[in-house]
Amino acid sequence: EIVKMPKLSDTMTEGVVSKWHKNVGDTVKNGDLLAEIETDKATMEFESFQDGVLLYRGIEEGQATPVDAVLAILGKAGEDFQPLLDEYNKGMAKPAEEAAPAAEAPKAETANEEVKAAPVAEKKTVVTAAPASKEESTSTDGRLKASPLAKALAEDKGINLNTIKGSGDGGRVVKRDIENYQGGHVSLASMEESYTEVPVSQMRKTIAKRLGESKFSAPHFYITMDIEMDRCMDAREAINKIARVKISFNDIVIKAAAAALRDNPKINSSWLGDRIRYNNHIHIGMAVAVEDGLLVPVIRFADAKTLSQIATETKDLGGKAKEKKLQPADWEGNTFTISNLGMFGVEEFTAIINSPDSCILAVGGIKQVPVVKNGQIVPGNTMRVTLSCDHRSVDGALGAKFLVSLKNYLENPVLLLGMGSI
Repeated sequence: EIVKMPKLSDTMTEGVVSKWHKNVGDTVKNGDLLAEIETDKATMEFESFQDGVLLYRGIEEGQATPVDAVLAILGKAGEDFQPLLDEYNKGMAKPAEEAAPAAEAPKAETANEEVKAAPVAEKKTVVTAAPASKEESTSTDGRLKASPLAKALAEDKGINLNTIKGSGDGGRVVKRDIENYQGGHVSLASMEESYTEVPVSQMRKTIAKRLGESKFSAPHFYITMDIEMDRCMDAREAINKIARVKISFNDIVIKAAAAALRDNPKINSSWLGDRIRYNNHIHIGMAVAVEDGLLVPVIRFADAKTLSQIATETKDLGGKAKEKKLQPADWEGNTFTISNLGMFGVEEFTAIINSPDSCILAVGGIKQVPVVKNGQIVPGNTMRVTLSCDHRSVDGALGAKFLVSLKNYLENPVLLLGMGSI
């Protein structure tokens, strides 16, 4: 029986086998862990759904293959699997040939197929050395003039011999030159041009595709507002003295955004081409930076949860995201998204809408600035937020009303506490 590359997420088009747990010849039982597969969002364990002996592995570790391609073949020990493999590959190739116009160049098709089947390339670094200058310790034939001992010492100390003026015969670099070297001027000619290339990860491919589609298909517009955070900071300090878990500013922003969405339900919508979906439930996506890019786990029914519940979930989901242990149920179904870069010292930015949401909120850091209160200039703490809106489903006035509601909740956090216990 053929085991196909499974579709493990709604946006997955191909997968990478990060680790095989069974080798060819091993006995496999239903429920056994067969492989770990890297999708565009997480690395997930893939269990076998049938019994048998592993006769064939379609790809090796680190390789990518499209969804529904041959991942493995299970059967009886010693069974000839080649006819089954040939028949399946022939069946997969036939629809592609029929769909391709006769005028298309076959070379282009072949190249495309080769790219899909190619193994993930290893990281490589290319270095181009600049030519030596006249001041450097080289002979007339371009070879470096240095004693073997001097070369060995320079290598141990990480010293570029081209930066040292030799004191030996004919400018030859010797042991004492290395021992007496104190750094000094490095000539431009000794510098090197270099770069590093790495293969694009499944996650980065999906980020490029989905955000490209969002940016170039959805007409974005942006609304920015400053919010006074003094009362919010005092409330957080008081809450954290009695709360079961520590509450972050991001947790409070999520709670306030959920309340503002309930006041402005048309913001909590999705553009579906021939119709607009207004969601009655509020599922807030929380952008989390990970090594390969960005994941958006979802806080479900955020408006009905207490601050402590939200804080517990954000910590749990954030940890899972960084360890690439999120499951599909953790990242699907967002109706609104928040991206917070305040912890990095960013004051203001704009975010690309996380399709199919109509809006995304970009949150900057809290900074101390002069503010006017009761006719007096006093120190105050403000936070700048920017709402990116899809103009197909949300107009400027709607976006502005949402930000007014958000501002009201954050500047008067007692209103949030009246909506549920801490």
